[in-house]
Amino acid sequence: MKTHARAVVIGGGVVGVSTLYHLAKKGWSDVVLVERNELTSGSTWHAAGLLPLFNLSYSVGQIHKYSVRFYQELAEETGMDTGFRKVSNVRLARTKDRWDEYMYYSGIARTLGIEVKQLSPDDIKALWPYVNVDGLLGAIQHPEDGYIQPADLTQALARGARDRGAEIHRNTRVTGIERQPNGDWLVKTDKGDIACEHVVSATGNFVRQTGAMIGLDIPVIPVEHQYIVTEPHPAIQEHRRNGGLELCVLRESDSSWYMREEAGGLLLGPYEKGAPCCYVDGPDEKAEYELFQEDLERLEPHIETAITRVPYFGEVGIKKVYNGAICYTPDGSPIVGPAWDLENFWLNEGHSFGVTAAGGAGWQLAEWIVDGEPTIDMMGVDPRRFGPYASRGYLKEKNEEAYANVFTMHYPDEERAAARPLKMAPCYDRMRQRGAVFGSVYGWERPNWFAPLDYEVPADELAVDDTLTNHNHAPADWTGKVREKWSFRRSNYFPFVGEECKAVHEGVGLLDMSAFAKCHVSGPGAEAWLDAILANRIPKKIGRLGLCHMLSQNGGVRSEFTVYKARENGYYLVSAGAYERHDHDYLTKLLPADGSVRVQPVTTQLGVLVLAGPRARDVLQKLTDTDLSNASFPWLTGKRISVGRAVADAMRVNFVGELGWELHHPIEMQNMIFDLVMAAGKDYGIRPFGIRAMDSMRLEKSYRLIPRELSIEYSALESGLDRFVHPNKGDFIGRDALVAWQQKGFQNRFVTMEVHGIGDADARGNEAIWRGDELVGRATSGGYGWRLGKSLALAMVRPELGEIGTDLEIQILGDRYKATVIEESPFDPQNERLRA
Repeated sequence: MKTHARAVVIGGGVVGVSTLYHLAKKGWSDVVLVERNELTSGSTWHAAGLLPLFNLSYSVGQIHKYSVRFYQELAEETGMDTGFRKVSNVRLARTKDRWDEYMYYSGIARTLGIEVKQLSPDDIKALWPYVNVDGLLGAIQHPEDGYIQPADLTQALARGARDRGAEIHRNTRVTGIERQPNGDWLVKTDKGDIACEHVVSATGNFVRQTGAMIGLDIPVIPVEHQYIVTEPHPAIQEHRRNGGLELCVLRESDSSWYMREEAGGLLLGPYEKGAPCCYVDGPDEKAEYELFQEDLERLEPHIETAITRVPYFGEVGIKKVYNGAICYTPDGSPIVGPAWDLENFWLNEGHSFGVTAAGGAGWQLAEWIVDGEPTIDMMGVDPRRFGPYASRGYLKEKNEEAYANVFTMHYPDEERAAARPLKMAPCYDRMRQRGAVFGSVYGWERPNWFAPLDYEVPADELAVDDTLTNHNHAPADWTGKVREKWSFRRSNYFPFVGEECKAVHEGVGLLDMSAFAKCHVSGPGAEAWLDAILANRIPKKIGRLGLCHMLSQNGGVRSEFTVYKARENGYYLVSAGAYERHDHDYLTKLLPADGSVRVQPVTTQLGVLVLAGPRARDVLQKLTDTDLSNASFPWLTGKRISVGRAVADAMRVNFVGELGWELHHPIEMQNMIFDLVMAAGKDYGIRPFGIRAMDSMRLEKSYRLIPRELSIEYSALESGLDRFVHPNKGDFIGRDALVAWQQKGFQNRFVTMEVHGIGDADARGNEAIWRGDELVGRATSGGYGWRLGKSLALAMVRPELGEIGTDLEIQILGDRYKATVIEESPFDPQNERLRA
């Protein structure tokens, strides 16, 4: 065995071997994989091998698309039969909400280049003659979908990797992972040690133990998954003997199961409620090809619906029940990318659809390791989307919830209830008592909108569909009332959000943004360092604010910061709360080695209350002796002020496009400030508002979000950041690549669009943009602009189609609507209200 390698991959399942293969394919032949037992002996061997292209995540959708294509190419390259069967995949719909979900997904699929067909009940019957189509509205079909034999796929990947010079060592156990003084890693095994530049963890069920070796609590815990294989059915055997084609993979999402043909019989895989986490501390050291005792009682409701839909399933005996571990994360998506706090340690873990994702995840991780960046936006699977709040107890609750909801409707506004509330700002109870309906981001509770205290959704609108996955609403709140019903269309909260927008526009509102990621940057080298990593000019004068972006190496956008120069050599950085660990990890890894710059996270030490609206100055002036006049306190400046007997850094900036201030304050003073502001604003009709009103108002200002309008897939200039990116200021991360990209020419242009003729649904993001029969772009965000009274979409389109007045079409829930390119920031384009 080698003693030195460029990279060591730990784990010989399909995910690890794919990573090894793609590293070798990128030209790194000096790579090694170590597997404690035999290849596939963890979860890969008992996987059902399905290849679902369906996924509402932009990142995961691209990963799955690559895998399905690549697995066919791999078979040709290696000459090995991977067992890939392109039998297609049919997803049944029994309810209108399910059909909306499928139509929303179809728009995403179009933007990803994935073919999706719509099927009538008669079409379904033609594909699966023995399916009972009673009660079905229709289905969607992926013609390129199917299934594969996981063990055969893994062996083909192993051959392909070896053919490119990679080494695989089976029955080799990792006993330790240590960082060397020179920055390299030492992977210690029972067969010898390997020094390397990079380590990739693809250890599956053993991920908790792997994390413990390097001091990381990796947010992955497996959940038990069962599937049933029946004895052969005579009719299916006869069908095949007569030359009949293998039957497609069938999914009845409304009953939470998949089914496919297996050796003349059927294979049924339900996703039931109550499936427990397993291997919470990792498997036993001797675990290999391990299964758990089956529990058919948990599966009974799904078995009953399967027999109803496919009577053949109930006409033969059970041959085998598999109950094995599948890794899960709190949101059900894998974690693929760099580990936080550690240089050159990479994670490819948490794969609940590991066979489907293995190809694409290995591809993108290899791109990231070798070239320094992935080629697709990976924010949806970045390991740093979870923070230290993701404790073992939290993971158990959330991962079991994620498993149980694999087939439930993934409504755009759903907020799942497990492990909540967790992180609460001090004003949480005050907001709750005013009718707040909360959402969760990075563990924080934030008001999404406010309901009247006596309001509740009528009981006859809740869980009305006669299906196993009929949950369509948020849980009851502390008063016992259900306040929110979920939908792909405008839901019950729609008019209440409109009232919040009106209150902010005409008077004044208060928003809790304590979840913002916050840090201090200080030291003699702070200004020069920030100037070298951010694309905008750094504020030079104490009290000035700037919106500054960190670009990716290719000239895309990685992170967005509000930079406030609080004192000499001292800066305060604020970024999106959802990406705290992501943003702070990049900052700390970029710190100069000489200690001239320090980064101090202060997210939990400081709260943020946003006061916005034309009466914001009147309210705040009641509470402070600081002159708040426009001449003394202009837009994009900040000052330390007194707020009654409390103190705050008041920053004149916000995300809604109205006069206002963000009050960044010691979090222990939050309730004092909250009460003072609400009392001072009483005469002006002050009311709290939530994230959904903020989002409506930011659309009217064409404000961008990561990873929607801002992404590594779009250059900073394609995203319309010309005012914030200054290639002539000197060198900064991504500068040269951005200039080269500009010289080469852009393929996209950021636009704001008005959607015409819309009735009860708005764009959500990821919808296809059309010109005639030609796909010309994709929406990045969408919603209703209450101040304008218009349905809006932000989008990326072909550059020549970005001129104001251009008419295009946008596909929303299966229907096309006229969409006209309008001016950027259609509400208050001159920022007169912000500067008032």
